[in-house]
Amino acid sequence: MPKPRSKPPAKDKVQALFGAAVRARREQLLLTQEQLAELAELHTNYVSSVERGERNIGLHNIARLAHALDVPVSKLTLALDVRSH
Repeated sequence: MPKPRSKPPAKDKVQALFGAAVRARREQLLLTQEQLAELAELHTNYVSSVERGERNIGLHNIARLAHALDVPVSKLTLALDVRSH
């Protein structure tokens, strides 16, 4: 009999975890939100709302942020791995 699976993480938790990963990397690079937004060709308000976990961000914008932060997409999404939570 297959092992019962746990529930996937809630949408707000996923968004918060992703936003925290973006913020941590941005701060590691000593970038402001404005600088990150410019590098990613996104609006500053959008970057801010992503970091606060308020946005259900699309794949293209995830790739844009990862590129601007000089990390693979997987680095930003590592915290979302449901097996580790």
